[in-house]
Amino acid sequence: MRNSVQFLLPQMLCLMLLSFQHEVETKSTIEPCNSSDSCPSLLSYLVPWDSKVSEIATRFHVNASDILASNSLFPITSSSAHQILRAKTFLKIPIFCSCVDGIRRSISTTYTVHAADTPASISEAYGGLVSAEQIKIVNSINGSNPLRSGGTLVIPLPCTCFDNVNNGGTAVYMSYVVQTRESLSSIAAKFGTTISDLKAVNGFWEPAVDPGDILSVPVAACSSATLKWYDESMIVPNGSYTLTASNCIKCSCEPMDITMQCVPSGLAVPCYNLRCKQSNLIIGNECVEHSETACNVIQCVYRGHRGGKILSSTKNSSYLQCPDNVCHRGASCRPFSSYSEDPFGMSPKISSSLPLPVSKASQRTRASNGSLGSRE
Repeated sequence: MRNSVQFLLPQMLCLMLLSFQHEVETKSTIEPCNSSDSCPSLLSYLVPWDSKVSEIATRFHVNASDILASNSLFPITSSSAHQILRAKTFLKIPIFCSCVDGIRRSISTTYTVHAADTPASISEAYGGLVSAEQIKIVNSINGSNPLRSGGTLVIPLPCTCFDNVNNGGTAVYMSYVVQTRESLSSIAAKFGTTISDLKAVNGFWEPAVDPGDILSVPVAACSSATLKWYDESMIVPNGSYTLTASNCIKCSCEPMDITMQCVPSGLAVPCYNLRCKQSNLIIGNECVEHSETACNVIQCVYRGHRGGKILSSTKNSSYLQCPDNVCHRGASCRPFSSYSEDPFGMSPKISSSLPLPVSKASQRTRASNGSLGSRE
């Protein structure tokens, strides 16, 4: 069973962590590991003071665009990184979780010490994801080796992988810092899971949690594993998106929907091959053909990228009953027998003040009754 422990108590932790077990009372989920692989993971981060997105990105050694994507903030513009987030704003920070000394942990984040810094103030800067004691132990900070301005510290951030699976479905695990007056019940409701699931993932016998505890929370995710992509794999947590194919394609995992939705990003970058061959449809478009016995939905779907070329194909699905009010988005179902190799030249420069429209027809189609299945 996955082990949840009083942090630094179990024998699997190294002696340097055991040396300060009496100082630490908060619980944290520890995942043993014995491989060199890594996985996508998330950190819950309550912004401690007003900060620019770029400042937070520097703090965690991630790209500002990745923070925007993980929190479904779109579009990305030249000024996005300078956006100010107010204190107490909740963010999901994307990181990669590695196996370090037999335990899942991220140690790729470093911090440059400033003159007024203390271990406690640095811990606060990271939203309690790492304690002052951990910072001191991992960096051998003591009376004879104090913090020095300009020095570099390793920040051991918590993370878990659990094979990116939860209850048989794809999941990304988020390390969540329990806040005052929170309970397993309120946390489960907040992230769309159950108390029993949180107890199972974290190995709790009792449902009691305290402020400062760090829980591993499973977040349902979309996976490209079954989408027949060429030489590309992707896991996208629900409620977020990622950019791929040189930022030409935006793949999102919408809330309450665990199917990957990939469309042109609309960003001001040169993008080619956005149209499916022998079709008037571009990636993300769909159209509906009615017949006497069925309803055919034709979609242009993303298939990965190779050597700068975006790959796509059409997907045909048949239904006994057509969904109502299908949005055709101006696309024609007629075959397109003659077109230039680059029909669009470059992706259109969509206004930076407008979000990218995404068709909901496929969601309504999947929800309709009488599906005959799909063929590709």
